[in-house]
Amino acid sequence: MKKLILAAAVTAAFAGSFAHAEDAPPPNNVVAYNVGIASDYRYRGISQTRFDPALQGGVDYTNNPTGLYLGTWLSTIKWIKDYVNSNGGSGKGPVEWDLYGGKRGDIGGGFNYDVGGLYYYYPTNNYSTIAPNKNANTFELYGQVGYGPGYIKYSHSLTTLFGTVDSKNSGYLDVGVNPDLGNGFTLNLHAGHQRVAGTGGPGAGLSNSFYSYTDWKVGVSKAFDPVGITVSLAAIGTNAKDLAYSSAGKTNLGKNGAVLTVVKTF
Repeated sequence: MKKLILAAAVTAAFAGSFAHAEDAPPPNNVVAYNVGIASDYRYRGISQTRFDPALQGGVDYTNNPTGLYLGTWLSTIKWIKDYVNSNGGSGKGPVEWDLYGGKRGDIGGGFNYDVGGLYYYYPTNNYSTIAPNKNANTFELYGQVGYGPGYIKYSHSLTTLFGTVDSKNSGYLDVGVNPDLGNGFTLNLHAGHQRVAGTGGPGAGLSNSFYSYTDWKVGVSKAFDPVGITVSLAAIGTNAKDLAYSSAGKTNLGKNGAVLTVVKTF
């Protein structure tokens, strides 16, 4: 599930790299790479690695004249394997592979937009072997409007949401602000709400509303130029129910915690 923790760090690093050439127009085509490590991979507030570290990396292509972009990003995960193992199976799917593309640009009056699609692919995952779950692979469309350092974004699933039965048309509302504090520091503030649609379907036992929750983040990132390294530290938490997101003896993967992330862009 895509790089919520890394997004602010990569943005800060890009901003620093272009600041040295602010008088020159940006190149028409830009390819940027990123590699990183996180003390815990949190996505929408929920740990994907059972509170353990994750290795991450990706590549992004942007065509500046049109605002069109394509990208891919990968991270190590544990949640699929843990869930299948804890239900008597032999879990597979240690990697999340994101594929995304869209268009961003200016609306006018200081406002900007970003629209696109994101496919979450879990190679070899066997999440659906534990009934009534479906395949964990998920596709979402998203739209974002920003003004200055703030933004509001909505993501809508056109498939079941990460394998949850009968959860098509779930949605996630994301509101945040990332003001520049000077000297390479950026404040990272976020609040979001994950709505899981559907009744749960036959055999699910619980309505999907049981899995809906709100999450939040308060953090700060520091860009070290010109080496292209950004370090981020954030406090992250949710009000997810204890049994809604649990794994391998961890009763709540959305409990409050601190996450340290280091990203290198080049």
